[in-house]
Amino acid sequence: MKTISVVTPCYNEELNVRELYDRVRAAIASLGNYRYEHIFIDNASTDNTLGVLKVMAAMDKNVKVIRNTRNFGHIRSPMHAFHQATGDIVIGMAADLQDPPEMIVDMVHNWENGAPVVICVKYASDESSLMFWIRKRYYRLVNRLSGIETYENFTGFGLYDRKVVDIIKSFDDPYPYFRGIIAELGFPRVELPFHQPRRKRGITANNFYTLYDMAMLGITNLSKVPLRMAVFAGFGGSVIAVLTSLAYLTYKLLYWKSFTLGMAPILIGFFFLASIHLLFLGVLGEYIGAIHTMVQKRPFAIEQERINFEFGPGEPVKTNVRESAEKV
Repeated sequence: MKTISVVTPCYNEELNVRELYDRVRAAIASLGNYRYEHIFIDNASTDNTLGVLKVMAAMDKNVKVIRNTRNFGHIRSPMHAFHQATGDIVIGMAADLQDPPEMIVDMVHNWENGAPVVICVKYASDESSLMFWIRKRYYRLVNRLSGIETYENFTGFGLYDRKVVDIIKSFDDPYPYFRGIIAELGFPRVELPFHQPRRKRGITANNFYTLYDMAMLGITNLSKVPLRMAVFAGFGGSVIAVLTSLAYLTYKLLYWKSFTLGMAPILIGFFFLASIHLLFLGVLGEYIGAIHTMVQKRPFAIEQERINFEFGPGEPVKTNVRESAEKV
């Protein structure tokens, strides 16, 4: 009997984790001959997410819970849980119910047909149309900048065979860009399109900083183009400066008495060059920051406690955990 591991990172998702668990368990139960474990990693939530997870874990030993000592971020914490999965296949899924758990059935069927990687790709979303448009433009930008084919509108929601998981675990990267790793491995894949629903409960933990962090991580991990753009910009700027100076010199020689340069062109040129310098200093700083994170070699997360990891994966239980938890 094969084992399915489902990995779900959580931060302030007390309103969603029970429904997610129920739907994941129902999907796996419909597959038949599979054991499973559902690993929730709580990133030091400030609400009652941990309490809800503990009740679920008490009712079902297939629910495994990791509690971090603090919030280790949206990149390190999920990867730590990913490394704890023991299944023949590992499925990554967010806790906000925007990744439909019912897609597990199609993912597993494609894996049974020989696909080592099954990724779920958003073809449409009920989120803000502006935000969805911005995300699409970002994915296309990364795809053009990187030296490998990346997967547009793929957030990490997907299925990964054990051999793929073992290779990912061998990567010595303390701050990995998971989507880029999957693309870089180059395994044959199946893409399952889906319409992303709107978040029903709670507020997303993503903000401008987390989105910017993910965006820059994708670019610095997959591309050297921004660094080389600095070289080209410097060369192009020097050519423009030489041509401009020759044009001014010629004009001055022809109209010596009537032509005056004035301060405006000097100030405009100065601020333009200063802004270009600051832009590429920022780009260089992003790459240096990535190197700094890499050489520190810190762990993905530090655990405060873990629950039910002493039990092996089992079959989906028939008791409705939601009803049992409400009784408790």
